Amino acid sequence: MHKLPTTPPCRPTQWRDPWRDALVVALPLAPHVADQLRSGQPVRLTGPVLAARDAAHARIVEALRRGEALPFELAGATIYYVGPTPGTNEHSVGSAGPTTSSRMDPYTPLLLERGLRGMIGKGGRSPEVVEAIRRFGAVYFLAVGGAGALLGRHITRAELVAYPDLGPEAVRMLWLDRFPVFVAIARHGDPMVPPYLG
Repeated sequence: MHKLPTTPPCRPTQWRDPWRDALVVALPLAPHVADQLRSGQPVRLTGPVLAARDAAHARIVEALRRGEALPFELAGATIYYVGPTPGTNEHSVGSAGPTTSSRMDPYTPLLLERGLRGMIGKGGRSPEVVEAIRRFGAVYFLAVGGAGALLGRHITRAELVAYPDLGPEAVRMLWLDRFPVFVAIARHGDPMVPPYLG
């Protein structure tokens, strides 16, 4: 009878949490802090962000092009590309994983021009958006896709702030607490993700 080769016993992989000693970045993101961040750097975000996806971005850009005032402050803000599921008695939101950032690319250069300083999402950005991020001193953060339930535990509060008719895609203010992300695109360093060429 043929014997199978023996293999050494499996040992647990020595995995190190990249956010264990990560810099905690306070939001709103100050210009001098944004300028110090480097692509590839793990950080934890704490403070308020706007939650907005495709439909809300279209509505925001339409309002700006008509010269209308927005129902929230855009200058200095960070937008998380998310539509969180409803929360429970214990948690402010349910799952809160990022959506694909390239869907917001047609709207992003104008928002950066008007003062948007940070974005959180997943995947690459167009060359035009990468150039605008660097030109305006903004930062694009990568959140971990597929970890929506875990990310939702880092959101301590959620409030509806605009466009309630959009339902799950309405703009909300979320308060993050040590929310784990990577710096994907900043003024300094090569992008952590390749550009999305469409």
